[in-house]
Amino acid sequence: MVRLGSVYNEVLDEAEKTGADLIVIGSHRPTMATYLLGSNAATIVRHAGCSVLVVRT
Repeated sequence: MVRLGSVYNEVLDEAEKTGADLIVIGSHRPTMATYLLGSNAATIVRHAGCSVLVVRT
């Protein structure tokens, strides 16, 4: 699936559309900017209607 738009909106829309039970997303170690602004992974975790597994790299 290829979609254009903001990462978290597209992931959450696709998960809802397909009835996903789990979203698996990779995330790098947070930096100071990530702590202040939030990351795509953090936004997905907060707003997902299903379980989310975040894999730290």
